[in-house]
Amino acid sequence: MGGTGERIKLFKIVCHRVPQDLSSRSGTPDPALSSQCACATPWLPGNRPAAIPARRGGFNMAKFVLAGRADCPYYAKAELLADYLQKNLPDFHIHKITQHPHVWEEWLKDLCEKNKWSHKNSPIIWRELLDRGGEGLLLGGYNEFLEYAQLYHGVTSSMTTELMKIIAQENLETHIEKELEEEARKDLINPLQVWITSASVPACYNLIPILTSGEVFGMHTEISLNLFDNKEAEENLRSVVAETQDLVAPLLQSISICTRVEDAFRQAHVVIILDDSTDQEVYTLEGCIRSRLPLCRLYGYLIEKNAHNSVRVIVGGKTFVNLKTVLLMRYAPNLAHNIVAVALGVEGQAKAVLARKLRTTPSCIKNVIIWGNISGNNYIDLRKAKVYRYESAIWGPPNYSRPVLSLIFDSEWVNRQYVATLRKLTATGKQFRPILAAHSIATTLKYWYHGSPPGEIVSLGVLSEGQFGIPEGIVFSMPVKFENGTWIVLTDLTDIEISEQIMTRMTSDLIQEKLIALGDLVSFQPYQSETDLAKGYEKTTLPTTYNNQENQRVSDAVDFLDPIPQTISEKPHSQELINDSGDKTVEERQIN
Repeated sequence: MGGTGERIKLFKIVCHRVPQDLSSRSGTPDPALSSQCACATPWLPGNRPAAIPARRGGFNMAKFVLAGRADCPYYAKAELLADYLQKNLPDFHIHKITQHPHVWEEWLKDLCEKNKWSHKNSPIIWRELLDRGGEGLLLGGYNEFLEYAQLYHGVTSSMTTELMKIIAQENLETHIEKELEEEARKDLINPLQVWITSASVPACYNLIPILTSGEVFGMHTEISLNLFDNKEAEENLRSVVAETQDLVAPLLQSISICTRVEDAFRQAHVVIILDDSTDQEVYTLEGCIRSRLPLCRLYGYLIEKNAHNSVRVIVGGKTFVNLKTVLLMRYAPNLAHNIVAVALGVEGQAKAVLARKLRTTPSCIKNVIIWGNISGNNYIDLRKAKVYRYESAIWGPPNYSRPVLSLIFDSEWVNRQYVATLRKLTATGKQFRPILAAHSIATTLKYWYHGSPPGEIVSLGVLSEGQFGIPEGIVFSMPVKFENGTWIVLTDLTDIEISEQIMTRMTSDLIQEKLIALGDLVSFQPYQSETDLAKGYEKTTLPTTYNNQENQRVSDAVDFLDPIPQTISEKPHSQELINDSGDKTVEERQIN
């Protein structure tokens, strides 16, 4: 398609002033074009008054938008007429929009729904009342625009059918060229595509400012946020988008909303899986576990289909974190090594309780290891834990550390009160969980991209390959380090052996959850130990599993799946606390 000047010259050949007597002119469109464009409604011929001036004094600027299918001949004819008017009238302005034939109908439908118009054909023309993109007044289609030009400006067109078809083909070729140029330009920018599922939950609200600050991905990495949730959450998501834009974050290139399943995770570089929310409930643990499967199967399929081949998937939250992670791996097998579960939330709570006991700050405590089920039975290992910058009679440089267990002389507190304190913290600190979840996810991503601090042990839920005697095929929290954009299990650590009884208790729950979710097991049977689970560890480590099972909640509900209910389990689970004398206190607790 030639330049505007060349096309105006061409248009002058077929454009002329309308005489005052228009009764001899027939405006019926050429029938040969009806098969190419669905806009061929009869043009009402008849007498029209003499052309009136474009301006009668005062402000009378005409701002029109001309939109049409790129290969529509009637759009081509209207476009040349609009170009002619814009060149010859000082206050006539036109903005042109073309859409590819494949997307035209859907684009037109969305436009009409947004503005409450009724129009089905190409082109569509409206007059803007204020600025570009503001409120508009629908003029109509090709016929109405030609009538407007005749009545108000005394100009019409007698372009031939053959010329209309040639220009329409040029328009289509030019539109395709522009689309390719735009895609190439976007590829040069190439922001990091970050997708967040269940983006209406509070954790997402706390996570966004951290992701856009540059702290996670780097100060020179632009990101594009994509918020994915069900249709019912769209209004809430729009509020989140508006507030995120108010941050004026220099590294945030764009933020968008997605509620269409087929569009989820397109070209994603990072996918963050958060807990979903629902008002519906189930009353059995088995039903809750089985409800994980449909959503994880869908997410796994979509991630493997739509996401970038090196996508990194991070599963956070407080409900069946290990189970959701292993199910995602099952249905996205090519990406299994790039799917992990966040354990830093539990680790942070454990450090905070220790810090209060030692009267120091949690950031000074390192190498607390979380073993097992992140959101269920887990084992808090203090044998490698160290404290830095601790104020005592012994003082050293910043890199000097002391073992935590050597500074806590109250074995009763270690063996009994520590776990009780953690449980109380979890039960009473629910309002702070979104902050903790967001920070844990962001820190894990930061380590994944830039590496964890040298010499520091990090807990992470990964797929077991038999390390430390853990059964293969389950997701288990274990010690790792991040290095060169990947994670490495620290199998070379010494003195971290776990007794067979403790290991069996932790792995039993995870194996049963997986089997129930896949339909290979009917009911969940809590592991019952006949001996002390931590016998022999009382003086070296925390001698219990920290049962966080009561925090399991079902909260998945999306418009494209059957509602996934919330858990209220009737099955009791036991929490065993072991004291120095070997007496056991068993506390039965329901998952509520």
